[in-house]
Amino acid sequence: MVEFAMHNAWLVPLLPAVAFLIIVFLTRPWQKLSSLVCIAGMLGAFYFAALAAYGVFTNEEFTKNSLTYATRWFSMPGLQIDMGIQLDPVSAMMMFMVSLVSSLIFIYATGYMKGDPGYSTFFAYVSLFGASMLGLVLSSNLLQMFIFWELVGLCSYLLIGFFTHKISAREAAKKAFVTCRVADFGLLLGLLSIQIVFGTLNINELSQIIPNFREYTTEGILVLIAVLVFIGPIAKSGQFPLHVWLPDAMEGPTPVSALIHAATMVVAGVYLIGRTMFLFEHVPSVMHLVAVTGAFTALFAATIAVTQREIKKILAYSTVSQLGYMMLALGVGSLTASMFHLWTHAFFKALMFMGAGSVLVALHHKADVWEMGGLVKKMPITAWTFVIGGLAIAGIPPFAGFWSKDEILAVTLSGGHPILFAMAAFTAFLTAFYMWRLIFLAFFGEEKPENHAKESPWNMTIPLIILAIFATVGGLVGTPWNNLWAEWITFSGVHIHPHHGDPNYVVMLGSVVLAVAGIGLAYKLYLQDAQKAKAKELARRYQGLYTLLYNKYYIDEIYLWINHTLVDGSAKMFYLFDLYVVDGIVNGLGAFTKLSGDGLRIFQTGRLQNYVLVFFLGVLVIAVAMAFNNPLPASMVLGGVK
Repeated sequence: MVEFAMHNAWLVPLLPAVAFLIIVFLTRPWQKLSSLVCIAGMLGAFYFAALAAYGVFTNEEFTKNSLTYATRWFSMPGLQIDMGIQLDPVSAMMMFMVSLVSSLIFIYATGYMKGDPGYSTFFAYVSLFGASMLGLVLSSNLLQMFIFWELVGLCSYLLIGFFTHKISAREAAKKAFVTCRVADFGLLLGLLSIQIVFGTLNINELSQIIPNFREYTTEGILVLIAVLVFIGPIAKSGQFPLHVWLPDAMEGPTPVSALIHAATMVVAGVYLIGRTMFLFEHVPSVMHLVAVTGAFTALFAATIAVTQREIKKILAYSTVSQLGYMMLALGVGSLTASMFHLWTHAFFKALMFMGAGSVLVALHHKADVWEMGGLVKKMPITAWTFVIGGLAIAGIPPFAGFWSKDEILAVTLSGGHPILFAMAAFTAFLTAFYMWRLIFLAFFGEEKPENHAKESPWNMTIPLIILAIFATVGGLVGTPWNNLWAEWITFSGVHIHPHHGDPNYVVMLGSVVLAVAGIGLAYKLYLQDAQKAKAKELARRYQGLYTLLYNKYYIDEIYLWINHTLVDGSAKMFYLFDLYVVDGIVNGLGAFTKLSGDGLRIFQTGRLQNYVLVFFLGVLVIAVAMAFNNPLPASMVLGGVK
């Protein structure tokens, strides 16, 4: 059966795609049946993904050569495009993780979306979303990957704006769609450049050709191609300055937030950079750009999260920050560390988003953490699983996030990037602080009497418990003493070596101290001090800084100003130019022609005598004119008259 699953891995994206079609055309009127079809499709995908992943991870050969099979999709002289499947340790890991987390989110959604009039439509959309992401992961060429990349973008637009009665949801969907399309244009240019320069978009072929790129092009052109390819992931993975769509995506239903922020859409950009690492490893300047962008995004988003009040907004900026960590790891050359954090992050972030959704349902969508408190007594499963997620993301051992974050800090320092290391280390402190600020405010302290919360039903809490288990033990595959992860997770053709060094106990101890310090500060300000007087005093004392962070550095306002002033202003200027200059010239020519016609029409009488008279007068004028210069020709014209 393992062999069958490996050679028929195309079933993994196909099953949820079939579920989408069944719901749309057959089961849409029956809500429970639609959700069952959706869950069955994704569980079937998970079954085959688990078998295929087992086959890959138990055969060392796949760390060197991927299992690829494809069929010709399009052919013309000079251009052949295949559609196929590529199985290697990274795609197998992604396939397993995406199908597992998606299955749990779909089960959770049966409780969260209960009673919604668009229940069946929601499950149709998420089925297509899951199929698109799995298709992206398994693509054997970059064009195929781009097609699924765009399908993921389309599904995110439909799901973020799912609550169409909310203006904010519709605006958020448009914002996500437009922002990602702007970046996708850069990615498309990059892919076209690769096809023109190297003559193929096949991933395996490119991994063999690009190391000898000087036979095809110059280093400058290769740098340009790498930058263009990087532009796509900047938006898709929420990197500064195109991160603005991601926090607004919280307008969608919470299962969508978990799906987008944990296991699917936002990690697609990280995965694409990892998939094309054979390109980036030959352009160190672009690698440095990726690392700096990642480190800055991680710190930038963490500082914003410190002051936010809405539970999903805090998690959203946390996602942006953690994606920055993954990009930083790729930029410093560690594919292993980046994919490791992608793996652990999927579990603890999905857990926390679904925990937040559980709280929102219990409190009738009251989102401000300052209006919560003491929920641990009424919602113990949600609270304690959320605490596990908080320990994992803060980097407390032995939870999953500790190992992957420690790996990123270690490779950044050992790679000779002390400034980026300092930024990442400070981000680790901030992460522990803002996440435990959320936990202390929402789940501990005094209960709010106006809140009448109760624990969520089993179909929402069971997925939380399973994810909490993975958030606890999911990182044990990559400990420094037995790093199975580093041995498995490689791409064939990528020559950047994973981090195999000895355990760096200084970095390890330092990251734990930073995490404990962050949690301790949050405890002192938001739990020990029941009135939160010190926190409020700090906010008043540093009012300017607090306002700046609370308003997200006014990035949205700057974009709005650019949009309204520069874009709309330019559009108005061009409109007036078109109206008065272009149209003026065309209308002027028309008016001149009309006036000329009106004037010349006087001579069009239809009388032969008038035409003869005009002809004669014309001849006379010509002859007179000629007579002034030479009388002889003029006399000939006038019939010998002198």
